[in-house]
Amino acid sequence: MGFKSTLIKPIAKKISSGIDKWSRQAVSHQEGLLKSHLHRARNTAFGKFHHFDKISNYKDFVEAVPIRDYEGHKSYVERIKHGEKNVLWPGRPKYFAKTSGTTSGVKYIPLTKESIPNHFGTARNALFHYYAKTGNGDWLDGKMIFLSGSPEMADTNGILTGRLSGIVNHQVPSWLRKNQLPSYHTNCIEDWEKKLEKIVTETMDQNMSLISGIPPWVQMYYEKLLEKSGKSSIKDLFPNYNIFVYGGVNFEPYRASLEALIGGTMDSIETYPASEGFIAFQDQLDDAGLLLNTNSGIFFEFVDAAQIYDDNPKRISLKDVQKGINYAIILSTNAGLWAYNIGDTVEFTSLDPFKVKVTGRTKHFISAFGEHVIAKEIEQAMKEAIIGHAAKVTEFSVAPQVNPKEGLPYHEWLIEFEKEPSDMRKFADSLDKSLVRQNIYYQDLIEGKVLRPLRIIRVKKGGFIEMMKANGKLGGQNKVPRVSNDRKLAKDLAKYTY
Repeated sequence: MGFKSTLIKPIAKKISSGIDKWSRQAVSHQEGLLKSHLHRARNTAFGKFHHFDKISNYKDFVEAVPIRDYEGHKSYVERIKHGEKNVLWPGRPKYFAKTSGTTSGVKYIPLTKESIPNHFGTARNALFHYYAKTGNGDWLDGKMIFLSGSPEMADTNGILTGRLSGIVNHQVPSWLRKNQLPSYHTNCIEDWEKKLEKIVTETMDQNMSLISGIPPWVQMYYEKLLEKSGKSSIKDLFPNYNIFVYGGVNFEPYRASLEALIGGTMDSIETYPASEGFIAFQDQLDDAGLLLNTNSGIFFEFVDAAQIYDDNPKRISLKDVQKGINYAIILSTNAGLWAYNIGDTVEFTSLDPFKVKVTGRTKHFISAFGEHVIAKEIEQAMKEAIIGHAAKVTEFSVAPQVNPKEGLPYHEWLIEFEKEPSDMRKFADSLDKSLVRQNIYYQDLIEGKVLRPLRIIRVKKGGFIEMMKANGKLGGQNKVPRVSNDRKLAKDLAKYTY
């Protein structure tokens, strides 16, 4: 055990004990957070308009503050951008996290001095909790890399503006920054391929102990490292590498490929960060459920995902959630987001403590025929097919084919294989049977011959990367949508298919 791991050990134990305590008192913490947020923001423009001073309980809050997405907050954000104070939260934000939107174009998500600890502090707490529970703190004594966006900031009328990962990079304390790679200059490179080359050069001869990033981009990093070093596995190159931290996409479709590159299994921690707040993190290695971050500035509400776009969907607080329901997740934060529809869906895997798994996006599903197939079902089908047919998949996405040249409509699976199954027809049949088993609406459409079984379209090696590059979305925190309800992505991929 090195100097830093020895020094941090009692701090890790204290933080871990605190996590165990607040996770058992989640409902009371949530009730207190709502009251505190409403009190703090009662004199803001938003608080006055929605009569925060007259809200005394959750029922009042639901009646006074409707669910909004970014569009519903945008007019208030614009006022902040133009210099106004006390709009959504007292004072002005310290940062804007700049992220891409759908109908809104670029989104500017406020981060306040009160909300910043939620972002950096939760990442730290997840790692310290892991240390306390497993006794493995060796990663603190080696080098760490966080594959992220550029930390360079722009100025929006006095408010520093950049990508969330870049903002969080500025919060790294000095004692940890000495362990951090890549260099600031390299991290500022916008072109992902150039940046990756520099990262590989800077890290190849280092004592790497922790690597963090979105799985598809980490896979590219591993492949470049092995190509340049001539080593047969990442463990040969980094013998002290012992923990992988990831988030943003489901790890399972990438697991086999990443473990083959690493040269075996290793501990991993899944996190669930977003520009709007750090929502959850994995607190036990033997439980894939993510502990909901109920004591870190976020008040949570939930809506049955099937009702989220209804005129008046039923909203519930944490105390009324149930397991096995696909919920849209709604946030009210100490950054000034109120009943904010983040666009994600989750399902509770545990109610004591409250743990979730991410099931997809409210707008990322296929329901061209009323089947409402979601990302969780798609990914489960792929996981089963990969295991059952000894295949390896680099990337995939699913889209509806509503108007085929002949025959019935179907779901089109665009798959880039690292190792193809020996029998593609049986592989496709396995995928289809899994979806039929999971989704009764899809089953009815298949059995009723409204849809024919899915069809696989093979994507050329590197095709998804080339497509992302062509669309200006290569690297950083960009992700391939696992499922779409239209054919835009399928059309973008068409030139990269067999």
